[in-house]
Amino acid sequence: MNLLGSPVLQVLEKQLAAAALTQRVIANNLANVNTPGFKKSSVRFLDELKKALDSRALPLLTTHPRHLPSAVPLTQVAPIVVKEEETTMGYNQNNVDVEQEMVNLVANTLAYQAATRAIGDRLALLGYVIKGR
Repeated sequence: MNLLGSPVLQVLEKQLAAAALTQRVIANNLANVNTPGFKKSSVRFLDELKKALDSRALPLLTTHPRHLPSAVPLTQVAPIVVKEEETTMGYNQNNVDVEQEMVNLVANTLAYQAATRAIGDRLALLGYVIKGR
């Protein structure tokens, strides 16, 4: 039994990596708020994670590229950076909204803190079990 490789810790580790990437993407968006023609980016992670954790997904064998895709294994779930090209906020064809980016920053900070707290609690529980008190 691999205690440190449990699915819960794997998900939390991936959440921390996604939150760190999101932080960098938001910082890049804010740094380019006045750059003409700059298009903001965002990180997609939760949708991919939900697909991997869906218990209703069937493990399908795909032998041809045109077969229906099966559920993505948890080990292959990764955050994806997506550039948002279709919108424009200002006269300079830039689509970065500072207020929205600040809200995204706060939400990402809370998600990061929750994941670190959950990892800390999980490891503290393991320590408690190992010590026996």
